[in-house]
Amino acid sequence: MIKFPRRGFLAAAAVATAATLALAACGSGDSGSSASQTFSDADVQAALTKGGNLTVWAWEPTIKQVVEKFQQQYPNVKVNLVNAGTGNDQYTALQNAITAGKGGPDVAQIEYYALPQFALAKSVTDLTAFKAGDLDGTFTPGPWASVHSGSGIFGLPMDSGPMALYYNKDVFDKHGIAVPTTWDEFVTAARKLHAADPKVYITNDTGDAGFATSLMWQAGGKPFQVDGTNVKIDMNDPGVATFAKTWQPLIDEKLLAPISSWSDQWYQGLANGTIATLATGAWMPANLVSGAPGGAGKWRVAPLPQWQAGANASAENGGSSLAIPQASTNKALAYGFLKFANVGDGVQTRVDNGAFPATTAQLQSPAFLDSEFAYFGGQKANQIFADSAKNVVTGWSYLPFQVYANSIFNDTVGKAYVSGTTLTDGLKAWQDASVKYGTEQGFTVK
Repeated sequence: MIKFPRRGFLAAAAVATAATLALAACGSGDSGSSASQTFSDADVQAALTKGGNLTVWAWEPTIKQVVEKFQQQYPNVKVNLVNAGTGNDQYTALQNAITAGKGGPDVAQIEYYALPQFALAKSVTDLTAFKAGDLDGTFTPGPWASVHSGSGIFGLPMDSGPMALYYNKDVFDKHGIAVPTTWDEFVTAARKLHAADPKVYITNDTGDAGFATSLMWQAGGKPFQVDGTNVKIDMNDPGVATFAKTWQPLIDEKLLAPISSWSDQWYQGLANGTIATLATGAWMPANLVSGAPGGAGKWRVAPLPQWQAGANASAENGGSSLAIPQASTNKALAYGFLKFANVGDGVQTRVDNGAFPATTAQLQSPAFLDSEFAYFGGQKANQIFADSAKNVVTGWSYLPFQVYANSIFNDTVGKAYVSGTTLTDGLKAWQDASVKYGTEQGFTVK
């Protein structure tokens, strides 16, 4: 089963080490830094022609085909593709390599929510040294903003997760319920579906940081503001309050399936119609095909419900960049691989193998937009995904210790799903715990 990148969780101990290293790096010399070194296009091309060895750490499945194409085009380059673990496992290994000063890769896959942690630590290369700013407009706004930190660019977007509403058309048609276009309508539809058949839930949710923050993002929320080591966390933000106010009745009235995503029970619910919708990223179709084949032909895709009727706002959910660790001694060659994989021929290779791109050229391509999804009854779902990508709300930021914050989400906000506390109280507890942690790690947090 192909499972494309989405937000993961990291053990608190590992994250604590990473965040501590981040602050240590900010306060010490950067012995491996090439901050003053710049690279021209000619330098990159010369490195590709000369060749050499390149180590790439990535778990995303289509990178294998990209490496094969890359080596065909540049036969003097030998790529060692390593799966050092998905998400959090790889980040731990990467941080260990940074600490040891050896054994790390030349290129690393890093999810957007985790990239600020490595950027602040100066553990990854600022790609403005390669004039990466010239790529402005190459990528859709959400992923492009996500690889920026301060004035630097610390990765190139590999894929994206503009959100949409996946829904079981058969279930909605059976009960004569309209597909919701607003989140208020979503709550109403949840009540109608569960009343019509108590075994049917409009969606599942047991408390997921990535999902919750994506809905806050879509609502225009800006709960995290970062300026170097100065951090502001505000769970009284209007976008956060909008999410909490709307989502609380779904919890109170037990209208959400108490099933964790990616479990066998979850896939069964998607296949048999007891889970009727998913609000998630554009990377989801391949997972439905492989994980819930019984739903083929029954599911469709619609635009993400809006917080205000008539609006057209979206958010990202998941996605990764490719970055160059600062310790790499093959930076020009590594950047050549980044451009091939994320800007050049590698993009179409990944799309052909089921990935969702972050590049505007692919998202505007008639061949891409007119692709029909058999699983969705022949629907041209990419048109909805591409429109979502264009309408991602700007201004969102992740914490420089978002990995840790996400890891404690269930211990704070998650209690609202099981103990009778409110989302508002849970979000306040999340804020307090995150502020405490950030302060302990040396950040100035308010």
